[in-house]
Amino acid sequence: MKSWLIASTLAVATLTACGGSSSTPPKNVLFFLGDGMGLTTLTAARIYAAGEDGSLTIDTLPESAFVKTYSADAQVTDSAPSMSAYMTGVKMNNEVISMSPDTSAYNKTSFADYVSGADSTCPTSGNGSSVPTLLEIAKSKGLATGVVTTTRITHATPAATYSHICHRDGENAIAAQMVPGGSGFNTALGDGVDVVFGGGLRHFQPKGSTGSSRSDSRDLVAEMKKAGYNFAGSRTEFNALPASGKLLGLFTSSHMSYDLDRDSSKEPSLAEMTTRAIDQLKGNSNGMFLMVEGGRIDHALHETTARKALQDTVAFDNAIKAAIDKMQALDPGLKNTLIVVTADHDHTLVLNGYAARTGKTSDSNPGVLGLLRSYVDGLLAKDTGGNPFTIIGFGNGENRQATRTALTDAQVFDKTYHQEATIPVAAGSETHGGADVFLGAIGKGAESFTGVIENTAVFGLIRNAMDL
Repeated sequence: MKSWLIASTLAVATLTACGGSSSTPPKNVLFFLGDGMGLTTLTAARIYAAGEDGSLTIDTLPESAFVKTYSADAQVTDSAPSMSAYMTGVKMNNEVISMSPDTSAYNKTSFADYVSGADSTCPTSGNGSSVPTLLEIAKSKGLATGVVTTTRITHATPAATYSHICHRDGENAIAAQMVPGGSGFNTALGDGVDVVFGGGLRHFQPKGSTGSSRSDSRDLVAEMKKAGYNFAGSRTEFNALPASGKLLGLFTSSHMSYDLDRDSSKEPSLAEMTTRAIDQLKGNSNGMFLMVEGGRIDHALHETTARKALQDTVAFDNAIKAAIDKMQALDPGLKNTLIVVTADHDHTLVLNGYAARTGKTSDSNPGVLGLLRSYVDGLLAKDTGGNPFTIIGFGNGENRQATRTALTDAQVFDKTYHQEATIPVAAGSETHGGADVFLGAIGKGAESFTGVIENTAVFGLIRNAMDL
């Protein structure tokens, strides 16, 4: 039997099992995903926040592994199949969300359509089948479930936890899969995901509403309220959410702001959304499954705005620390809690050498974001044309100067500065990279995460550790 079919069959069997008993210990799984958070980005974020000899919370996790990220059809994955591999244990094609490996994301009417993704409707007849996710399995076991992200809640990574679709761009259909009792609802979610926080209001508003991206008249927020959800669309409403019941928070029309740009009076931080979700889910005696994504790390890297990427990585790390602290208070020693932190893929960010140590970044010290100074004499390093260059660069990106000019620390430290790249590509189109990514774990069963593993193996390790 094919490996993906074995995984799917086991998951289906689990879905049909009885829910947990109140006499059994709770089973808490917290899965953190730093979108695009490759090893070099993680290293740069550590230097940025704590200096070369400092540590992030991620660095302190006691167990670790390296994860292979390739997809079923590509050496370099996108977020849809990579997150789906974690959630289902199945390798699938690029752009596909939580479907079997025979699912095609394209009609392939032309090669241009295939490579551009312009044809995102996908073939529908005989085009694969859905594969159960960890969130669905947890729901079937009676656990509380939550999804928290800084992207649109319908974006590829969060969508992989609760939806099934042949192409990630079908975000209106993805949103409909979340609405209990509504047309297109994913019935494997039972009475629905218990806590949902992120951006993406535009996919829940009826056609004609300001900012709406829907092509129909459905008001999914109203439908969610009718299904028993308490809704928050602002910081004020977030603060006023009740302590019990289902929660839906959609704080922006599209993605939430980069952490450097975030107005805290309007948008909660990722750490605040994470701890609020835990507070809501902790009342379930069977435990919880919570997925938290630091999604805008990836977007800043595509833009080659490194300062934003590093700050969002630190904001993601802050959410991990807040969650560990809260879960330690709820479950001392994490005897019934497994926390896994990883990334779905990396990017082409590099750290040029041989730089002197910079220490952490501050208002008066650009640190790793600044120009490269030699460890030998502290002087600016120069290229063959005699011009200085930055410590951080990219393999490809929009800022590829045909003739390089002199740069200053003030210029490259600006949060809107796009780092220089070797290969020129369109604005915002820096690509993912194909390297392995880091995984850290703490709590029950964390010791099983070791060595170099397939991304699909993470699914089974989590299920086995928590007996899901």
